[in-house]
Parts: sequence; C-alpha cells; structure tokens
Amino acid sequence: MKKYGKLEKVDLHELWDGGVTDFTPWLSDEENISEIGKVLGMELEVQSQEINKEGFHGDIFCKDILTDNFVLVGNQLERTDNAHFGQFLTHAARLETETIIWIASAFEEEHRAALNWLNKVTNGSIKFFGIEIEAYKIGESLPAPRFNIALKPNGWISQVSKPASSQKLTESELMKLEYWHGLKNFMEANNSFVQLLGTPPKSWFNVAEDKGKYFLSVTVNSRESSLNIWLNIIGEKANDDFDKLCEVAYKDSLVEINPDLRWYKVQANAGSSVTLKTYADFMEKSDWPNQFAWFKENIEKFDKFFRTRIKRLY
Repeated sequence: MKKYGKLEKVDLHELWDGGVTDFTPWLSDEENISEIGKVLGMELEVQSQEINKEGFHGDIFCKDILTDNFVLVGNQLERTDNAHFGQFLTHAARLETETIIWIASAFEEEHRAALNWLNKVTNGSIKFFGIEIEAYKIGESLPAPRFNIALKPNGWISQVSKPASSQKLTESELMKLEYWHGLKNFMEANNSFVQLLGTPPKSWFNVAEDKGKYFLSVTVNSRESSLNIWLNIIGEKANDDFDKLCEVAYKDSLVEINPDLRWYKVQANAGSSVTLKTYADFMEKSDWPNQFAWFKENIEKFDKFFRTRIKRLY
C-alpha cells in the first residue's frame, strides 16, 4: 500500500515571528507580491512599503502594470478587526487608491459584509478585495503559504482575461477619458516640459523624484466640481520626509507656486501631501481650454519648484 504525507497547517507566526515587521517585507518581495497578482489577475509592482511604528499593521503601495493603476495592499497576520479596518481605509482614502487589497489570516463576517457593501455602493469605481493567507507543510517539508480570495467585487473579471477594449466605462469615466487625453494633447501642443503618465479614465501621474517616496498626481472631483494637483509623500518615513521638505520649501512655495497651497501632514505615516485646488466643473466641455491652461501652468510650477528642492534633500 502506498504511503502519503499528511498535510499540516502551520501557525503564521512561526513563519513571521516578528509580525508585520517580518511579513510586510516578505510580501513586498517581487516573487511573493507577484503571487498576489496572479490570484487576482494583476501584475503588481511594488512602489513602496511602510510599517507603523508599533508594528501594528503594514501597507504596500503597488502599481498594476497591466492597467497602470495604483493598488494599496494592507496586511496583517491576525483575523481582521475594527482598528485595522479603520486605519487601512484612512490610508487608502489619503492616497486616493482605487484598488484596495486587504490580506489577513481570516475575515470576520462584519468586515466581509462591510467590504462587499463598499463594492456595491462604489459600483466598480473603487475595488475592494479580501485575501486570506494560510500555510501548510507535509512532514519536514518547507512551509508553503497559500493565498485564497475571500471576497471580490461582484462580476470581477481579471485584466488578464479581459481585454481593456472590452471593459465597460460609465458616462463619467468616458468623460474623464476624453478629458485626460485632451489635457495631454494640450500639454504637448504647448511644449510643456512635464510628461503626463498613466492610464485614463482614472488620473494621470507624473513622477517627481524617487517614485517610492514622491509623486505628482492630478485629479478632477465631480462631487465638489474641483481640479486638484497633489505632491504625494509616502513611505515608511513619510512624516519625516514631509517635515524636511516643509522646512526648506514651505514659505517659498506660497510665493513661487500659489498662496492657496495647502500642506497636509497625516498622522501614523499614512502619507502626507501638498495640494492646490481650484473650482471648476470638468463636465463643462466649453471650459476645458481654461481648465487645461490652469493645470499646465500649475503642474509645471509644482514640478520645477519641488524637483530641485527634493534633490537637495537627497
């Protein structure tokens, strides 16, 4: 009679006894983050990682290179809880990430229900995924971690199996698609030195300096009829980097860029930002030339001003 090995479940804390201070760097490794991507049909590329000072939770900021969209991966080794849920959503909101992945050993029903509800009410504009991690071994073999999808948006079809041309866009997304192409063409036609990157109909992104810590982004907000430019500061030492930049640039930025510039420092290293806003309705096509001119003028001011000062810091 043939003999077979017995599959044994391994305590996750035996693999990462330092908690997320060990787990987050392991998960950020190219080979391991790619496994998450395979499970969801994405190709994830890590931009930065951070762990809060108490080692309470870890977040990994990624890009899905199939779509050029940014993805936030929150992770913990325990069952989901309200404290992690709140901090994770706060970080995601601050970064305005539109794809959000939460990894945990198990999902409580209340959090599973909450994420399913968020997927429903956002109607695909923001996507929430839940992944449970477990590990097994046979005898003295090496432990093998495994990722299982606990929840996903209704009707989710991965980008690997669904060509971009077949993805159905909402009316607002179609308008954004036309808007971002219009802005890109305007910038190029007027010889801007700033190159817009990214995939519409989301937002265009321009890396200012060291994409792991700083990047420029531009957004339009239909709810408040606003146009926005952001210098985003992320990473494990986001608040320290913010303080250093603020010390050498704050006063001059109000003169050289705009007196309405706002500097926002977020606690717990969730990511800080410098932002400029004006009020205009991007759905009003007759006003696009004025809006494009505002974006061009101020994006160039942001890039020129902050690029030189960030280089001095590093």
